[in-house]
Amino acid sequence: MTTENEASQQRRPTSRPRFYSRRKVCQPCVDKKELDYKDVEYLKKFLSERYMIEARRKSGMCAKCQRSLAKAVKKARHLALLPFSPAQKGTFPVHYRPRNS
Repeated sequence: MTTENEASQQRRPTSRPRFYSRRKVCQPCVDKKELDYKDVEYLKKFLSERYMIEARRKSGMCAKCQRSLAKAVKKARHLALLPFSPAQKGTFPVHYRPRNS
């Protein structure tokens, strides 16, 4: 026979069913647009504010496009079209003026 204590352990409080969101679609595949290192404005959509490449989980890209994005971003960085970090010269907004010392 089961005791009252054992029966209460078996009945755990049911939690709400887990919410599954829709999977994001790969934007370059939908646009049928090739990721090119010269199209800096399009590449910036897939970079964080610290100029790091966003993860596939966050951007929703397929593996093929993520690899080509990484190659394009690295090539653009090497050719100084994109900065490696936000601290690099030339990444400030147009209206930015440093303080006069």
